[in-house]
Amino acid sequence: MNFKTPLPRKYIAVLLAILILFSGPACTFTLFGDRTNGGTTPQPVTPTGPTSTPLPMAQVTFRVTLPLPLNPGETLALRVLDEVTGLSFNYSDVRMQAVDPTHFIASLPVTLNSVLKYIYIREGGPGTPEYNSLNQAVRYRLYFAAGTSEVTDIVAAWPDKPFIGTVGSIQGTAINADTGVAVPGLMVSASGVQSITDSAGRFNLQGLPVGTHNVIGYAMDGMFGTFQQGATVAQGLTTPVSVTVRGAPLVPVSLTVHVPANTQPGAAVRIAGNLLQLGNTFANLRGGLSTVADRMLPMQQVSQGIYRIDTFLPVGADVRYKYTLGDGFWNAEHKLNGGTFQVRQFIVPPGGLVLEEYVETWQAGNSAPILFEVTVPNTTPAGDIIYIQFNPYGWTEPIPMWFDKDNHWTYRLYGPLNLSSFAYRFCRSGQCGSADDVATAGSSDGRQAITVLTSQDLQDTVTNWAWMETPTSSVAGTNVAIRANNFMAGVEVDPYFHPNYTTHYPLALQYIQSRGANWVTLTPTWTYSSSAPLVFGVKPGADQLWTDTNNMIANARGLNLSVALFPQPRFPVSSSDWWRAAPRDNTWWLTWFDYYRAFAVNYADLATQAGAQALILGGDWVLPALPNGTLSDGSPSNVPNDADARWQAVLNEVRAHFRGTVLWAMPYTVPNLATPGFLVNTDGIYLLVSGTLSENSNPTGDDLNRGAAQLLDNGVLPLQSLLSKPVYIALAYPSATGATMTCLPINGATCQNWKSLSQPNNPPEVALNLQLQADIYQAIFVAVNTRPWVAGVVSRGFYPPTFLLDKSASIHGKISGDVVWYWYQRFLGLIK
Repeated sequence: MNFKTPLPRKYIAVLLAILILFSGPACTFTLFGDRTNGGTTPQPVTPTGPTSTPLPMAQVTFRVTLPLPLNPGETLALRVLDEVTGLSFNYSDVRMQAVDPTHFIASLPVTLNSVLKYIYIREGGPGTPEYNSLNQAVRYRLYFAAGTSEVTDIVAAWPDKPFIGTVGSIQGTAINADTGVAVPGLMVSASGVQSITDSAGRFNLQGLPVGTHNVIGYAMDGMFGTFQQGATVAQGLTTPVSVTVRGAPLVPVSLTVHVPANTQPGAAVRIAGNLLQLGNTFANLRGGLSTVADRMLPMQQVSQGIYRIDTFLPVGADVRYKYTLGDGFWNAEHKLNGGTFQVRQFIVPPGGLVLEEYVETWQAGNSAPILFEVTVPNTTPAGDIIYIQFNPYGWTEPIPMWFDKDNHWTYRLYGPLNLSSFAYRFCRSGQCGSADDVATAGSSDGRQAITVLTSQDLQDTVTNWAWMETPTSSVAGTNVAIRANNFMAGVEVDPYFHPNYTTHYPLALQYIQSRGANWVTLTPTWTYSSSAPLVFGVKPGADQLWTDTNNMIANARGLNLSVALFPQPRFPVSSSDWWRAAPRDNTWWLTWFDYYRAFAVNYADLATQAGAQALILGGDWVLPALPNGTLSDGSPSNVPNDADARWQAVLNEVRAHFRGTVLWAMPYTVPNLATPGFLVNTDGIYLLVSGTLSENSNPTGDDLNRGAAQLLDNGVLPLQSLLSKPVYIALAYPSATGATMTCLPINGATCQNWKSLSQPNNPPEVALNLQLQADIYQAIFVAVNTRPWVAGVVSRGFYPPTFLLDKSASIHGKISGDVVWYWYQRFLGLIK
């Protein structure tokens, strides 16, 4: 095996002088003594307690067929990947032997009952990883080593050699073998193509080359045993596969670790691992990483230099892990011999496990540790955690710093420091690129540091945060009519998701509750990975997993908030461009409706299981799929003539899975009376309102009051009267000049709506205007106050991680949030 180190070593020859370069304001450096608590030479500990025993191995033979012979001078390797450190790092290559020009073989020992993650790669040039038949990079293949065995694989394509063969697909369901119940959230993989099962256990693996593939069903949290079998794919056909898995019981696992003597006092020690509960996101995150510190298990300090965690893990789970002061890459443990990354492994035994282990060193490279200290302004919101983000070759995932006192935060970086220089920056709540230090805001290169042989203490001051101007807030007092008990005073969370958001949801929900809201609308997503063939499902890292949404609903219910689920899609391009490029023939439309039905039923099941009160279907993005649907340019979408019946069938199936309120989301237009027939079978309309109040970019108060009254009387009331159903007004008005206009004044752009100002977007030609957003809400609430037929009001686009006084539609921390607070409390009779 040929083991790779993560970064090229570039050591700087330094004698006794220290060279430190920084950019940005309020930055100093000091030479210090006791504060360093570390030096260039780590202090190892000597293992004296019980440690893990060697694991039994199984010999696995890999046979692979290539689409074309290799180029002259190239060789083929099987690359074994390390997702805990990052797929781009700490891998090992096993060179394969040629049987003939397109068939290769290799054997290697693999831990018994473990799950191997690997890809095939051409060596001899820059290193070319395999692609699938859709000409997308294969993230990894999976193989379950249940014993001495052989696996046969097919490589579909390479980046420079697109796929030219024939394909089929594999579809099926994942079922709990003990209960017969469907298993959602299971990763099913074949030939590097992955699908996450929905609430019915359904999966769909499209674009598989003709031939035999290894199908594996893998629980990302280890809660089910691993399924594996071969399946043969024929041209143009679908091979059915039933994935049956058994639940794994939880057993106690106790880990105690001794850390090096130069470990920073007060440092947070975590366990980074390959399971969801150990911080793995199963996604390609920034900098080639897959783990985030926020989702890892924290350890408790039991005495000087000793940390411990007692938890429960599922029997049979293959656990790859490491101890870390950061994530799987930064400040993770290393081996003293050569400074390579340390990755540990155990298979959870039926009786549980007790381990006592030792970190040899946190350091890698000849450079000494660097202590980062930062003082942040008093305006920093309470509850915000300060993060530090590093850029050695591109920005990586932010890491939470360690609180010291008052507004002072620290972080000591031990490694890997086998690089000559790197950039760093500070941000709030892990949102680097949005909630930034004003000195390094947006796409800034950050502050610069050079590694040296002597320990450093880098002291910085954040003078102000981006998007944190202190607003003045005043709300004109008004007599407010108390509404009926079923009035919806809601806030809708923005659908953008990052795995570190989950840490900040509890505080976000508390803020929503503090605004007087009685409803929160959550917006989980699926991703359209391809339009031809159509592929639609959960993409880890970009879409909330089942457990993420379930936990957020539980948090909201714990705050006595009613919950609506409004599932939405993610597109690789704009939705209008995606619809135009889609085939949209009859066969394609049949598949589209099948996917939407599965999408809707999935969230109907989740709403039922988690106790949500409402489900919102539709949205502006489905307009081409409605009866007589058109594209954004007005041309026909070629939707089938029976579209109304198809939507009715979707609603009927949703009703069979969910007994709560079912609303239909539709965009507000004037007039908007040509409604689909199936709407009569919904419980109400969730009307998406943005712009349309005034074409004056800086309207007066009278303009706003007049526009709000016309909006309700000339647009909303006729719709409510036509359908005889409650109408809930969902507002999306950014805090920017031009927010009242149909199209935002963005130079050189087609008609752009409020979403173009969501983080991290910041078109400079649109000016920040916090007061205008507040005035818009005030005008609409005044109009609603005298129109008792309005069933509710919802504020859309809420940014959950932290306060941002930016141009987006979010009210989080803005003066518009104070306006919402004033009206919601009084609408609901909380304040009279």
